[in-house]
Amino acid sequence: MTDHIETLEVSSSELEIIAKALETQTKILRMQVSAGGQDAKVKLNAVSRLLSTLERQRAPSTCTRTNKSNFWGLLRSMGHAI
Repeated sequence: MTDHIETLEVSSSELEIIAKALETQTKILRMQVSAGGQDAKVKLNAVSRLLSTLERQRAPSTCTRTNKSNFWGLLRSMGHAI
């Protein structure tokens, strides 16, 4: 992956759609990783980093994910919570 940075103009609603799509992709990749997919693990890490970057750049009022929900999502992905 290159570190070339370009500036794009994206509306807050478009950014929200992108973030939700990445969250869905993260769920799919987690399932693939749990099934033993090593390529999926690399992709999951990349998507997770991108999602984290997007969340930092979103306006606080539009950010819907919280640390608490991330914690429970992590536990669910590890199989410790329902």
